[in-house]
Formats: sequence, C-alpha cells, structure tokens
Amino acid sequence: MPISNRRTFMIGLGSAGLLAACDNSMRSNGAATIDARVDSTLNYLYSTYPGTTALRDKSVGMLVMPLITKAGFGVGGSYGRGALRVGGVTVDYFSSTQATFGLQIGAQQYAHVLFFMTNEALAGFRNSPGWSAGADLEYALSNKGENLSAETLTSLSPVIAVVFGQAGLIAGATVEGTKYTRIIP
Repeated sequence: MPISNRRTFMIGLGSAGLLAACDNSMRSNGAATIDARVDSTLNYLYSTYPGTTALRDKSVGMLVMPLITKAGFGVGGSYGRGALRVGGVTVDYFSSTQATFGLQIGAQQYAHVLFFMTNEALAGFRNSPGWSAGADLEYALSNKGENLSAETLTSLSPVIAVVFGQAGLIAGATVEGTKYTRIIP
C-alpha cells in the first residue's frame, strides 16, 4: 500500500474515532435520568417549602436544576444539568456553568429552580444562545433555606430563583452569573 493511501486511511480512521466521540447521546438514557431527578427535586421542594406551589401555579415555566456542584480554591466553578418545564412538560434540557474568582475554599452541592413569571422572560430565555442569570433575578429563599415570604409571591420580578438543599462547606449558593446553555442529554 503506498504511503499516501496509508496516510489517508489513518486520517480517515482517526477522524471516524473523533466523530464517534462527539456523539450527541441521543441513544442514551440521559434525558430520562434528568427527568427523574427533576421530578424528585420538585417533590422535595413542594413538600419542604409548600409556598413554592403558589410560585409554580403563577409561573409560565420553570427551569429545574436538581444538582449543582460548586467547588473552589481561589478559582472555582459550578456545573449541573436540568430541564425546562412549561405546563408541567419538559420542553428542553440545559446545563448551567459558573466561574468564580476570589477568596473561596471548599465544595457544595445544591438545587435551584428558576420560575419564569412572564411570557417575555421565558421567551427571552428560550431564544438566547446562552442565557446568564443577572439583575432581573429575585431570590425567594435565602441561602439558609428560610421560609418563603409573602411579598415574594406577589413579586413583579420576571424571574424568581429558589435555591435549596445546600450541602457542603462553601459559603453562598447563588445563581447570579450562571450561564445556561441548551443541551442534548
């Protein structure tokens, strides 16, 4: 076999391997796993914080992130996967990533739900290539997991975040500055 044919064969074989590694996992059970975690997280949220059912009923959609893992030692970050539900049905899957810098050490896991209170906020989230939580976000629960306040339920904020289930040794579970990106699990 001439050298050029061998080289072409090896490049083709290597390319096939790389393309196989880029599989979008449509045959995996990733979506079912995320949906099961989302269901469990919502059951926990509604049973632990009954006031959140009013948020659910008033919202036009919810992004549920069942497990966010955050770690840092000077420089840190967090990652998690979840589902966007509209009308109680999963319509998309998202990952969340966050990078942090500063005085920090430790690791923490938590869950959060973003309640989209207006159609405009939900449409803005769904139509963006990568949505970042920012100034239009209001927190319904503090980092210590206190009870939901009545003024939160009547809030006019377009997006309300509920952060709960914190476990670990790092201060401050927030979603500000978190980037959400649509994924195919």
